[in-house]
This record gives sequence, C-alpha cells and structure tokens, in this order.
Amino acid sequence: MTTAHAPGHGIGWDTVLPVGALTILALAYLVLAWRGRRDARGWSRRRTASFLAGVGLLVLALTPQLSPFQEESFTSHMYRHLLIGMYAPLGLVLGAPVTLLLRSVPQRYGRVIGRLLASTALGVLAHPVTALVLNLGGLYLLYATGLYVLTKEHPALHHLVQVHVLASGYLFAFSIAGPDPAPHRPSVPSRLVVLGIAIAGHAVLAQLLYAGVLLPAPVTGDDLRAGADLMYYGGDIAELLLAFALVGTWRSGRRTAPRRRTAAVKQ
Repeated sequence: MTTAHAPGHGIGWDTVLPVGALTILALAYLVLAWRGRRDARGWSRRRTASFLAGVGLLVLALTPQLSPFQEESFTSHMYRHLLIGMYAPLGLVLGAPVTLLLRSVPQRYGRVIGRLLASTALGVLAHPVTALVLNLGGLYLLYATGLYVLTKEHPALHHLVQVHVLASGYLFAFSIAGPDPAPHRPSVPSRLVVLGIAIAGHAVLAQLLYAGVLLPAPVTGDDLRAGADLMYYGGDIAELLLAFALVGTWRSGRRTAPRRRTAAVKQ
C-alpha cells in the first residue's frame, strides 16, 4: 500500500512500530520453536524458515525505503500489496503458528484454543468462500471506488486497509493450504475450485486496471500499466505457490493418516 510519509524522509514511527512488533513476533516464534525442537515430537526447521520468511517479507513491504520502485508510484503500491496480501501470508501460514502455540501452552489453554478453532463462527470466517469474498472483494472495493485515493489522503485509513489486506490474505492462505488444525475445512477439490476462482478474479482485476477501466485516481498511464502487470504476473506466481502448498499439505496428511491408524490399532 502507499506510505504515509513523503519521499526522501527518514523512517517514521509508522514504520518503526510495526517493524518492532514483527521483530518481537519473530523472536517469540523462535523461542517456541527452540523449545519445540527439544520436545520428543520436534519442530520442523522448514516451518521456522517459512514463518521467518513471512515476517521478513512484511518488514520489506513496510519499509518504503527498501522498495525498488518510486515511493509514491502505483507500481510501488502494488509491489507492497503483493508482499503484504499474498507472499507474506503464505509464509506465515506455512509456519503453522497455531500448531506451535498448541504444543507450547499448558493443556488447559490448549483446550480453550481447540474449542475456539472448532467453533461455528470461526468455521464460517475461515471457510475458503468467506476468505475469498474478504480478499478479492476488498481489492475490487479498493480499486473500483474512491477508497484508493482516500488511503493516500488519510494515513489512518491507509493503515486500516493494510491490516485488512494482511488479515484477509492470511485467512485465504490458511483456508486453502494451512497446515494448522481447521475442523471445518472443506475437501481439497472444493478448495481447488475456490483457488481457481481467485486466480480468475485477480486476473480480471489486473486486466481492468491495465485498460484504465478502474482506479479513479491521478495515476499516469505507464505507472498504472506497470502496476497492473506486476499484479497480474506476481499474483499468478503467488497463487501457484499456494496451489503447491495445498498439494503438499494434502499429501502430507494422507501419509500421516495411515500411521495414526496403525498406532491406534497397536494401542
């Protein structure tokens, strides 16, 4: 998303505070992962690397001085949007933070978290269709109305939209391919259908932006087309990675199920 400070200025509190919070989050994850590796069940280094990569991508997106594009351009906005809404959430989700938390807290707290995960309200919120509406619908709302212009004029609204982009992106990645427990998660074929709709919806949105049909904002034609191209191709790569993650978690689950049944028989 766009930044709240002018080009050439130093790093402001709107960057320092979220980056500091993300650093604390990463350290907390590392502590729990280290404790998890000492447990008999262990903890995957791949999960840890994935979560830290997600945090790193968020830090990159929230530090405008690190953007490879002109700070106030639409292309830079789209670059940060892809990091915050698609790539970083996938890394965070594949880090399985809920599973790590469940392994780390006392059993009584684990039961509370388990009841929350099994609740109807969370089941509806974390359903792939709900996540798709929040994710894709939010993008169309941002670019087909005057909301994009308002985020450039009002920093508080800009940060609120960023939070929505991150939360809806995380929710969508979790609903499609999250390794964390989700009792109400639909079948793999159903999730693939939803992912296919998301891919088509993002492609149409990128093409409408490229054609200048959407985005009622003072953006130059070249900048608009460059940002639309970045959304089209960058979004395709992110959704392809999400599809691979879905297949990977599905195959992992199928390998784990026979071992659980065997253990149950032996008991």
